[in-house]
Amino acid sequence: MSDINEMNEGLRWYVAHTYSGYENKVKTNLEKIIENRGIGDLIQTVKIPTEIVVEMTDKGEKEIERKLFPSYVFVKMVMNDEMWHIIRNTTGVTGFVGPGSRPVPLTDEEVERMGVEVKTIEIKFAVGDSVNIIDGALAGFIGVVEEISDDMTKVTVSASLFGRETKVELNSNQVTPL
Repeated sequence: MSDINEMNEGLRWYVAHTYSGYENKVKTNLEKIIENRGIGDLIQTVKIPTEIVVEMTDKGEKEIERKLFPSYVFVKMVMNDEMWHIIRNTTGVTGFVGPGSRPVPLTDEEVERMGVEVKTIEIKFAVGDSVNIIDGALAGFIGVVEEISDDMTKVTVSASLFGRETKVELNSNQVTPL
């Protein structure tokens, strides 16, 4: 397992496979290990993604919490030999997701798509505010925010391009307030 230390990529999300129904037990055990050994800087978060579902029964509606990925626990950690052994030897864990015994971290896109880590986007401008476009084909231009998407990831900006008002859709991180 010594090649695990060589693949250290800092804090990344890894997926541990568990026995069916052991997800909560694994999460609890890992949280106790983290606290007892003082390794919160190496294993930052242990998570079981869930969703609330309304189930219809003969007695009416009932809200239940359902695991999005049964038999899997997501761990945000620094991967090294010691952490690999701690996770791998936790009761209920059968291994990591990856070829053989080599864990593969999730990409940022996978983490976002799976809803494992929800990023909150805070923007410091509103509709009608003037913004500086800092990235893309119109970098350096100044425009006025016409619209902001509900998830705040996209903005529509009206910029003056060769004397004509041009509306362009940009990612919210491509503009800064003036």
